[in-house]
Order: sequence, then structure tokens, then C-alpha cells
Amino acid sequence: MKRAIHQCQPSARQALAQALVSLSDRQEMELFLEELLTRAELCDVTLRWRLLELLVQGVSQRKIAEELQISLCKITRGSRILKNKKSVSRKILFKEPLGRK
Repeated sequence: MKRAIHQCQPSARQALAQALVSLSDRQEMELFLEELLTRAELCDVTLRWRLLELLVQGVSQRKIAEELQISLCKITRGSRILKNKKSVSRKILFKEPLGRK
């Protein structure tokens, strides 16, 4: 059976963002993510975050590829995210002040 491809509707994305913003407790956030995401999805998101953390720490791309067993393409994407001065991930990882909208 072919899997249906769903469109990511802006209103649904905004509702999810609002739900995430409403949680200030780390344990509640972890439970929410575990409820919402499959184990594989949660592992993928966690891997992406770990990749960004390692890049910020100055670990070489080849070392990250070896340690996390991922392609250099994924690492290059993470590197581009961190080079973007407007990146929220960058602001969080470098502990820069976040602007509220």
C-alpha cells in the first residue's frame, strides 16, 4: 500500500508551534515529544540536534560523520544552518538572545 503524502498546512504548523511554546517544563516537553513522535522520528530529530551541538563544539565534519554514522550531506546542511545569522538553532546553541514575535 502506498503511503499518503500530507501537505504541511501553515495553520497546523502554527498550532504545533503554539503547543511547544506553551510548555515550559522540560519533563512535560519530553513527554509531549514522545507522545507526538514515533521512536524513529524522535531519534531523527535528536540526531539532528546532536549534529548541531558537535558542529558548535568545533568537531570536524569527518569525525561527526564517523561518530554519528551519517553522510557529509547532512552535516553540510547543519553547517549551513549555523552560518545563518538569523537561525534560531544558532541562537539557542550559541546562547544568543532570542527575539520574541
